[in-house]
Amino acid sequence: MLDANRAREMGEKSVSTRRAFLKAGGAVLAGAAIPSRAAYAVDTAPRQVRIGVVGGRFGATFQWHEHPDCIVEAVSDLREDRRARLVKTYGCKRVYNSLAELVKDPAIDAVAVFTDGNLHVPHAIAAMEHGKHVISAVPACWATVDEAEQLLEAQRHTGMTYMMAETGYYQQFTMSVRKFQEEGKFGEIFYCQSEYQHDGISRLFWTDGKPNWRHGMAPMHYPTHCTVHLIGITGERLTEVTCTGWGDDDPVLQDNAYDNPFWNESAMFQTDKGHAFRANVWWKGAHRACERAEWIGDKMSFYAATPHGAKPIIVRATDSLVEKDDAGFEHSLAPIETYAQVYWWKTDLLPEPLRHDTGHHGSHAFLTHEFIDALTHGRRPTIDIYEALAYTVPGIVAHQSALRGGEQLKIPQFERPKG
Repeated sequence: MLDANRAREMGEKSVSTRRAFLKAGGAVLAGAAIPSRAAYAVDTAPRQVRIGVVGGRFGATFQWHEHPDCIVEAVSDLREDRRARLVKTYGCKRVYNSLAELVKDPAIDAVAVFTDGNLHVPHAIAAMEHGKHVISAVPACWATVDEAEQLLEAQRHTGMTYMMAETGYYQQFTMSVRKFQEEGKFGEIFYCQSEYQHDGISRLFWTDGKPNWRHGMAPMHYPTHCTVHLIGITGERLTEVTCTGWGDDDPVLQDNAYDNPFWNESAMFQTDKGHAFRANVWWKGAHRACERAEWIGDKMSFYAATPHGAKPIIVRATDSLVEKDDAGFEHSLAPIETYAQVYWWKTDLLPEPLRHDTGHHGSHAFLTHEFIDALTHGRRPTIDIYEALAYTVPGIVAHQSALRGGEQLKIPQFERPKG
């Protein structure tokens, strides 16, 4: 970590850069190096980002009002009760009835889009076209590759910063795994599997007794809680997929806006490094809720805690310990260690006001800080438009595979320009 004097020196040198960045709309050079966020956690920028928050359900669970470099300028939701929740949470007096009104406010630098999932693309595009930077809830796009292309074109055309608020990137155990990977402890991660299990999600399919945007949605149209566990660790891209779906005779699957017949989908992906990645998105069945993963390497493996109570463990490769199975054959006896989870939100990776436990495994404070810090320091956020599409588009293609009986399909790639 940089010492305090070095951090202060970096902050002073970047003052003019930050001001120019915010004035110019924040176009970030593709492939720009990401500076140490630990240093910036104690380095308050010379100007605060004025943000508008849209969506009073999930949008009210972030810490914009606690970040020293952020002001909640305005809030909006179509529903009066959710607008009131946003006002109460953020103490903001300026209220708009819709995103369409809010994005016209010249005082707003950025918009947090936490609206219905099927509206993320048009809402993000509207904000960027009005000169606002965007952080969007997942998924980046909803059901078609065309939407992904539209979102990317809007970001490139406007030059605004786009970030996706994928909570899995900053889950405490994911942050630990990323540190292990950076230190080379895994050796080569040749296999990863992730599961997002949410039995009972159908309770969210209705609003005031009427079907809402979630009603009947395809599981793999919501893949990012899984795909982040590989892409957000190794940087690999998912290139091919075969997927299997399961459904029953539930009326929801017989009549929904998406013609989706599946409650659960299981996908096997191949990566651009020739590795295997399995993802399960399950919304019904005798299983307990979880967002977890397992990373298998040739030197070390990590197994996240399970929903039935198993603690997180590390397994290390060995040649020195051997045991025999019940047929008398010898195999290596890999040592197992229980991992004591580090709570990264307690550290100086965050500004002091944000150092408390937040939603989704402590991730909300990190997402809040990452977006604001990226804007004030003129850099690319960790989950930028290219990362967001790499997390989202494979699920869209996986669902198409399931509809075709598991046909193996290639996944289109959205590559970050070099330079």
